Amino acid sequence: MLEKMEILDVDEVIAEFEEITKNAERVQRETLKKILEENGFAEYLQNFGLNGRTDPDSFKACVPLVTHKDLESYIQRIMDGDNSLVLTGKPITTMSLSSGTTQGKPKYVPFTDELMDTTLQIYRTSYAFRNKEFPISNGKALNFIYSSKQSLTKGGLAAGTATTHVFRNAQFKNAMKAMQSQSCSPDEVIFGPDFHQSLYCHLLCGLLFSDEIESVSATFAYSIVYAFRTFEQVWEELCADIRDGILTSRITAPSVKNAMSKLLKPNPELADLIHKKCSGLSNWYGLIPELFPNAKYIYGIMTGSMEPYIKKLRHYAGDLPLLTGDYGSSEGWIAANVNPQLPPELATYAVLPHIGYFEFIPRRGNVDPLEQEKEESTFFYTEPKPVGLTEVKLDEEYEIVITNFAGLYRYRLGDVVKVTGFHNSTPELKFVCRGNLMLTINIDKNTEKDLQLAVEAAAMLIAEEKLEVVDFTSHVDVSTDPGHYVIFWEISGQASEEVLQECCNCLDRSFVDAGYVSSRKVNTIGPLELRVVHRGTFQKILEHYLGLGAAVSQFKTPRCVGLTNNKVLQVLCNNVAQSYFSTAFG
Repeated sequence: MLEKMEILDVDEVIAEFEEITKNAERVQRETLKKILEENGFAEYLQNFGLNGRTDPDSFKACVPLVTHKDLESYIQRIMDGDNSLVLTGKPITTMSLSSGTTQGKPKYVPFTDELMDTTLQIYRTSYAFRNKEFPISNGKALNFIYSSKQSLTKGGLAAGTATTHVFRNAQFKNAMKAMQSQSCSPDEVIFGPDFHQSLYCHLLCGLLFSDEIESVSATFAYSIVYAFRTFEQVWEELCADIRDGILTSRITAPSVKNAMSKLLKPNPELADLIHKKCSGLSNWYGLIPELFPNAKYIYGIMTGSMEPYIKKLRHYAGDLPLLTGDYGSSEGWIAANVNPQLPPELATYAVLPHIGYFEFIPRRGNVDPLEQEKEESTFFYTEPKPVGLTEVKLDEEYEIVITNFAGLYRYRLGDVVKVTGFHNSTPELKFVCRGNLMLTINIDKNTEKDLQLAVEAAAMLIAEEKLEVVDFTSHVDVSTDPGHYVIFWEISGQASEEVLQECCNCLDRSFVDAGYVSSRKVNTIGPLELRVVHRGTFQKILEHYLGLGAAVSQFKTPRCVGLTNNKVLQVLCNNVAQSYFSTAFG
């Protein structure tokens, strides 16, 4: 067992991974059989008449594809205290809360011991491959991790974010020891009641152990960028704490103050060294390796909605490698990064065939949007049938369907992935986008990735003025006739009117979806609008989600804000400083 191991045997972990991926189809059948045997008496599965069958064909024939909405009534019963076997073969005692940034409100999904086990399997696998390429010794890790509060549901179940459940589990700390990745911060900081106080103390701990830090990490790239943007504001205060050995008055939580006071001793030499290093940097370039000279890499999820933060992260990282984390969601894990040497933009994830049963719905690519719209509106349109893990084809795009040990059966995750290759017989996936995050008014279909590319193109114009897009999101405004896209930008300084107008035009031109371009040309979609918001607006959005119970560890800026997400939309609209309409199409 992992908890009995002093140091993880990476060769053994890699050998195990190689073995299970040689015949992924067989492993998938065995995994499905195990899931159905363990949970076959659950009410949900009993309703579909499997009658003890555990083969893939019977499973697919009897059990329907579902979304979270289809399971809400079952999950609500469990949360309200129904102790019967509703979704799983044994009662569920813990619920995970998603960040809520995708749909505007958090959703609950079961969290079980089996999910904790798969989490550790993913961590072990990616660590083994990572440590082969970038070996670390028994140093410390500066982990920007935060645990949100756990609450109790009406029925007495523990509820909190998935990351909170993981960080609070005793196995997590044992795993970090085995992977030589122990946090430099005490538990009181990780589990502190106030995120801002915890962040400050994470930075302080990192500086106190600066020569021992071998990796800098967070669940998401956003958290790392946010941390070092904060460092830019508080570095002199941190130096004063270290010089005098007295903690700043901004830390008021008793447990955090007590833990930090045990670490702080007057150290003017270290304070002077940090001050000298920071003063010598040009616009904070290479900050992380300057502060932590023995760091080997920066680690966290950097794909999908995290890609926009890579540029800023590279600025802080200098020549230090950026390694992207693994692929999963609040519902469960899917794949590990076994090619850590690839840059985040090219990252792929190898599916672990024994942690769940996976299906893939083919996406219909390269179809003329007018023809697709016509076909989808007819009575005869049928969605392509899902294919198995080993039936996917190279370079094709699919929507992922997961079946796991925690009560999700044929669950549509909503993620779109592309098959880029195979590791033995298991596919390697590249995350493309969230399938349900789409800007659309009529026949236009622009994804999160399309939005990101448009923002990157337009941001190059303000980069010439030494400015950057701090964060961004979008909205489809159908209150006008015709409807139009609205892009919200927070930028790092004041750009000229002329440049921002050209940014607006560039955004409009950069959506190259055929349905969008044709609609703009005939004005069935109105001119794109760029709204520049005041500095700190996206901080207010973060605070909104923290108020809903989200953890910073899981926070993702929502890239498309719908009308149902009215609180966030209100924050954005109330903080608009300037607004521009595109003239790109006349």
